[in-house]
Amino acid sequence: MDVPLPHLDRPFDYLVPEALDADARPGVRVKVRFAGQLVDGWLLERAESSEHPKLAYLEKVVSPVPVLSPEVARLARAVADRYAGSLADVLRLAVPPRHARAEKAVTAADAPPSADADADADADARVGGRAEVDPRGWRDYPAGPALLRALTDGKPARAVWSALPGEDWADRYADAVAATVAGGRGAVVVVADARDLDRLDAALTAVLGAGRHVRLTAADGPARRYRAFLTARTGEVDVVVGTRAAMFAPVRRLGLVAIWDDGDDLHAEPRAPYPHARDVLLTRAQLGDVAALVGGYARTAEAQLLVETGWAREVVADRAVVRARTPAMAPTGDDPQLARDPGAASARLPSLAWTTARDALRADLPVLVQVPRRGYVPSVACADCRAPARCPHCAGPLALPSAQGTPACRWCGRVAAAYACPECGGRRLRASVTGARRTAEELGRAFPGVPVRTSGREEVLAGVPGGAGLVIATPGAEPVAEGGYGAVLLLDSWALLTRADLRAGEEALRRWMAAAALARPGPAGGRVVVVADGALAPVQALLRWDSAWFAARELAERRELGFPPAVRMASVTGAAEAVADLLAGARLPGDAEVLGPVPAEEGRERMLVRVPRSRAAAMAEALHAAAGQRSARKAADPVRLQVDPLTLF
Repeated sequence: MDVPLPHLDRPFDYLVPEALDADARPGVRVKVRFAGQLVDGWLLERAESSEHPKLAYLEKVVSPVPVLSPEVARLARAVADRYAGSLADVLRLAVPPRHARAEKAVTAADAPPSADADADADADARVGGRAEVDPRGWRDYPAGPALLRALTDGKPARAVWSALPGEDWADRYADAVAATVAGGRGAVVVVADARDLDRLDAALTAVLGAGRHVRLTAADGPARRYRAFLTARTGEVDVVVGTRAAMFAPVRRLGLVAIWDDGDDLHAEPRAPYPHARDVLLTRAQLGDVAALVGGYARTAEAQLLVETGWAREVVADRAVVRARTPAMAPTGDDPQLARDPGAASARLPSLAWTTARDALRADLPVLVQVPRRGYVPSVACADCRAPARCPHCAGPLALPSAQGTPACRWCGRVAAAYACPECGGRRLRASVTGARRTAEELGRAFPGVPVRTSGREEVLAGVPGGAGLVIATPGAEPVAEGGYGAVLLLDSWALLTRADLRAGEEALRRWMAAAALARPGPAGGRVVVVADGALAPVQALLRWDSAWFAARELAERRELGFPPAVRMASVTGAAEAVADLLAGARLPGDAEVLGPVPAEEGRERMLVRVPRSRAAAMAEALHAAAGQRSARKAADPVRLQVDPLTLF
């Protein structure tokens, strides 16, 4: 039943009236009477009898279309158990809301699926006789051609792929999908955002042909999303690509699950039970004994764990190929640069970065400048005492919207035209943090006559021409330049490296590598300048283009300190009394460690529960059972349970 109460997280038996017998098939949506109310539900299974002597009848079959496949139902149960959640919560993520008009349009052309075996036979007929995929795009990686052969042969190959700079990752994923389809199986590919989805969509259309796949994303709207979902469920297509909404896509004879850039936080679902797309796909690969591909320019600690445990094999290029494809890279904070430019340690745009940009523009090549903060001046301080400027009403940070703008609060929006520093009484403000728009303004003055474009939250550019020009972009919004960038400048590295976050170094490297990958190779004139100390581990990994080394180092440190993914950790957030109540009722494993409390948002507190990975299932079961006890007695204060959340503190 679609009831978000942990103590009701189990199947219920109902009688099927004769009038509904034909439509009441496993996987259909139904309505049932429960506790005097009419509630939604999914029919999971038909049985001849029940151990319960007195049963109520089904009230209604909402639609005869079995939207929930047995494979997805089993996956949803496994995901709910892994994340200490309820099956109903997972099914709300797995099955889009019904759209009657879209359903009618799909089922009018194709009858609802009556048996998976029949659809499998149709799929065999569609894909049979396809030629082997050309592995040329994967030949830069010694294990690449073998991966494609394994996919064509239907073997459950598991790979962690580290992409080279300048690699067209969408084409490589299209090759992997085509190899899977050539073997008579389907594929699910998940990307982080709409821009990546557009690239992959175009690549798959070029390789497979039009109409051979569908895209599944919540951004397409209810009707289009549900139509794509039904097209996959009825077996009309073998391939589904999309954002995290596609991780549960019902693909027949699934042969491959893949995810690109698994370190992007957009892969983490913000709704209960907060699953991560990577973990859902890996669970799906394990349950279905299918192939899995985890790829990116940078490697996460979670992907490194897959390699070190032997669950997956790494697919990387030889170092000679890496050197040939990598742009020339240089930091600004090492000793030789400081000897030439003593101000480089504190300058926002050291002389090395400025001359690199100038040389690229003179060569009629575009220059990419990555700035971590959007806006004009997102943070200001008193010009006299350097105290951060905060809103007199809500204590939020003040920001400047433009050069002549009035400071305004980023939290409540109130204008602080008559701001006076509470520490010294000063009225002059200075920039604490410089945003992308201010950077574009300053660089436009430094290089007059050069076109300046910005790409960020307000407008994300997909691509830019290959001539001289400046592109100022926030991380994740970097457009592709025709022929590659002549120079890439990575500014304000401190904003990424000094975040109070377990993944700060990993995230900084991921964003740097994504930007640096857009530069031309070194022999073709491509250069990357990172404004940071070259001795830092993330900077060293960038300079050598060796994210595997950094991921292994990061995983070793987390293993020593007892942080995910080396261990399994759950956060319990809520009012202090509610958190204490849940933990008191949880029968945690004997080797569980309870850490905290630590302050959380909105006056709440957070406790952390840590167990070895071998005891993860026991911890999740205990926390879910404790949540069920609280919901059964109608405890007033809610508690949020998250297993391995992206943010622990």
